[in-house]
Amino acid sequence: MTQHKMIHRALSAIALGLAVAIAAANPAMAQAPSNAIRIGYQKSSTLTAILKANGELEKALAALGVRVSWHEFTSGLPLLEAINTGNIDFGADVADTVPLFAQAAGAKLAYVAEEAASPSAQAILVGADSPIKTLADLKGKKVAVTKGAGSHFLLLAALGHAGLGFKDISAAYLTPADGRAAFIGGNVDAWVAWDPFLTSTARQSHARILTDGSNGLASYKRYYLSSAAFAERRGDVLDVIYAKLDATGKWVKAHPDEAATLLAGLWGIDAPTVEEANGHRSYRIGAVTAAGLSEQQRIADAFFTEGLLPIKVHAEDVRIWTPKQN
Repeated sequence: MTQHKMIHRALSAIALGLAVAIAAANPAMAQAPSNAIRIGYQKSSTLTAILKANGELEKALAALGVRVSWHEFTSGLPLLEAINTGNIDFGADVADTVPLFAQAAGAKLAYVAEEAASPSAQAILVGADSPIKTLADLKGKKVAVTKGAGSHFLLLAALGHAGLGFKDISAAYLTPADGRAAFIGGNVDAWVAWDPFLTSTARQSHARILTDGSNGLASYKRYYLSSAAFAERRGDVLDVIYAKLDATGKWVKAHPDEAATLLAGLWGIDAPTVEEANGHRSYRIGAVTAAGLSEQQRIADAFFTEGLLPIKVHAEDVRIWTPKQN
């Protein structure tokens, strides 16, 4: 079996697994107590990690009589599955590709907010002394990438820009940690990474950025979602969360040193690296619009063409919650 077929089957299985979990969910689990919200997040969920650390969100929601519980996930897909099985109500930022797999599985999600494009927060890295100078030089080379991630779309877009297809490279499907090890060890010719892995590796190994997502290759937005039912029921709670995310994003950009120091302690990464990585992210919170999901459709179409999504996905065919302030 070819690697392409293996990844096709693996990602189809992810979508199928989500669909099975959604179908099997107990309807009685679909609603949290009216005075509580269960928030799912990843360790790398910057703005949510800060809010969890400083207690600002709990204070703001206490005015509505709402208690917060926090639930950590290792990646975005299990987080969205937990939303659909009624185990959490709101999910902190996930990469642009993640909601598309959930949609393919029939997930009942609502987009709540987006972080504006951060095209320099993911890139294709090559070694400092690598002979690879242009995207066309990737032909025939071994490239590490995380399957189904936003970085996967960047690689597809970059190859297409150079007149190459995915079959023109040898793809090594690796997790971020394994991809980094393979790259540092010289076992792959290039690695497609996102921050903070990207900046950390570039600083430590003096790796070169072959290209990032600039020039229209890949915008790299991140999204905040809830269950459609929770968005319908507790828009007042989402208004508070939206406002706090917005304020926190502005604080990070206005206080880069302080934010980096705080996050360095949470992430176990040195503060200068965190500050540089944060400089690549917009952290600008905005409302999601149907028109603004145009790149989501580009990703969905590209992934379907490559056999990564089992069905065609219409990116705008999803519930979009709009904050009152908009």
